[in-house]
Amino acid sequence: MSAMKIGPKMDSYQINSKTLAIIPINRKQTKVFEDDMILVINKNTRKIIQENCEYFGSSYEGRKKGTMDLLGVTHKAPILIEESNNIIFFPTSSPRLNDCGWISLNNLESNRAYDDDSIIEFTNQMKIQVNVSNKVIENQILRATRLESLLTKRRKKIKDSERSNKTQNFD
Repeated sequence: MSAMKIGPKMDSYQINSKTLAIIPINRKQTKVFEDDMILVINKNTRKIIQENCEYFGSSYEGRKKGTMDLLGVTHKAPILIEESNNIIFFPTSSPRLNDCGWISLNNLESNRAYDDDSIIEFTNQMKIQVNVSNKVIENQILRATRLESLLTKRRKKIKDSERSNKTQNFD
C-alpha cells in the first residue's frame, strides 16, 4: 500500500462507498479516512453524520429510531447512512461524546485488540488504532452486521413480493 495522500481541509463532507472511518481530531475538526486519502473536515463527527443522514433523505434521529425499531438497540446504534449502496457506519462510543468515531462496516476487513485499544484494518489494508476496547468494537460490528442482515432480508422480501405480483398479473 502506498502512503496516504493528505487532502485539503474542507468545511463539509459527503460520505460515500470509499469512506472508511470518521475520527475526531478535536471538538471542531474530524479526520476522514478514504480509500486513498485522509481529509480534515472543519466539523465534529456528529455533525458530519447528521448532515449525511439529511443529505440522503432522513435525519440522524430517524435513522437511529429505525435501528432501534429493527434491533432493539438504544445506545451506540449503527446507522444506515445511504440505502442504495447499503452504507452502514457504527459508532466507537456514545455519539453524544466528543471522542466518538464512526467506522464503515462495508469497508471493514478485520479488527484485533492492541493493549486496551483496537486496531481496525480496512479492505484496502489501511489500519487505524482507536481508543476503544476490542470487545466494544466486536459488539458494534455484530450490531451493524445484524442491521445489514435485517435490511437485506427486507429488501429480498419486497423484491420477491413484487415478482409474485407481476406473475399473478400475467395469469
